[in-house]
Amino acid sequence: MVKFAVAPFMAPNVKPSGQQFEIAHGDRRAVVTEVGATLREYSVGPERILDGFSEDDICSGGRGQLLAPWPNRIRDGFFEFAGENNQLPINEVARHNAIHGLVRWLPWRPLEQKAHLVRLAVTLPAQPGYPFTLGLEVAYEVGATGLRVKATARNLSDRRAPYGFGQHPYLSAGTELVDDLTLTVPARSRLVVNEGLIPTGERTPADFQAGRRIGDLALDTAFTDLEVSDGIWHVQIEGRYVVRLWGESSLPYVQLFSGDTLPPGQRRRGLAVEPMSCPANAFQTGEAVIVLEPGGEISHSWGLQP
Repeated sequence: MVKFAVAPFMAPNVKPSGQQFEIAHGDRRAVVTEVGATLREYSVGPERILDGFSEDDICSGGRGQLLAPWPNRIRDGFFEFAGENNQLPINEVARHNAIHGLVRWLPWRPLEQKAHLVRLAVTLPAQPGYPFTLGLEVAYEVGATGLRVKATARNLSDRRAPYGFGQHPYLSAGTELVDDLTLTVPARSRLVVNEGLIPTGERTPADFQAGRRIGDLALDTAFTDLEVSDGIWHVQIEGRYVVRLWGESSLPYVQLFSGDTLPPGQRRRGLAVEPMSCPANAFQTGEAVIVLEPGGEISHSWGLQP
């Protein structure tokens, strides 16, 4: 009889988000987790720039998670690509959507870690609903001007693959609630959505270019037609201090979420500012969907100031 060696179990008390990777530069500090390559914390001195989560908790509300191979929602989880029908799992049950991609609960492996930098990678295997294999990598770097994130996807399949990217940080500027924040969004348009938060195809003028107090306004809204300078756009929140999130022009949509539907104790505590390469339901509509050729790759960058 052949005997097989049995690998020992992992050590007890593994954190829900796995290994924690801390990086810093001066008084700027970030923590990235193994699970989902999630940005769990970012702070400057004593000031929290992110409304993140504890290392002893499971990530909730998408806090800091990477959203790939699509951000936001796909209505009914269904899309057609290259003549084939694909059905994704429905994980936003109340609205019957597939939401926020397939990599946010996977364990990512570290490729490199320095005092100010960490790089992680994961292979997303082909599976029912998304029959394409992707290699994904993300680099987080803290420097004198803030935090920079660069995410790269490569198509490892022998067929073309649809792709989109986003990320889901909740920003804080030292106020107890988002109500007291002044929000500036350099967008000319926002997307009209139906009751399932799926875009209808209509756009209306945006009204945050000059800065506006959020007050009791509930946001779960995508903005676009962003004003770009030197290939970069900025969203700014101002409370006790000022925080700016920047994105490259390759991320022409930004979703803002005020957290009204989160569990009690988390609602309206931070403002999600989500840079996205495509809007919700893009795999159905085709709007801004990236098609990766076999072996093809694409990168997207965004960051936080200060």
